[in-house]
Amino acid sequence: MTLCLGVLFFVLRIGLRSRKGRLAGAPPSIDLIRLHARLAKPAVAFVIVGFIGGGLSSSLIRHWSLMESFHAIVALVVVALFTATAVYGRRAEKGEGDPGLHGLFGVLTMLGSLLAAIAGFILLP
Repeated sequence: MTLCLGVLFFVLRIGLRSRKGRLAGAPPSIDLIRLHARLAKPAVAFVIVGFIGGGLSSSLIRHWSLMESFHAIVALVVVALFTATAVYGRRAEKGEGDPGLHGLFGVLTMLGSLLAAIAGFILLP
């Protein structure tokens, strides 16, 4: 999960660099946009799989109740934000959505990811 989030922070940096150019009036860098999408799509899928795996392992291996920790609640919110970010990114990719809203969701998602990671430290064996 840490590697996946590292990739997504890199994806965020690419997206912010693309946004900076767009706001400066420069033509969009198709290479940056393609790299952003190519890295983000599988990474978001891995985050969702990791969320499901975390719930299963905490329930089946550690015999905890689902969603009893602060980490689990934050992770659920983060997965919802990742999904919203992906949906708005797909819309922006098709030219139908607002790339600014996609970016806002992306930043909120990564901030939530940091909070989930910090909240997860207490759960480590």
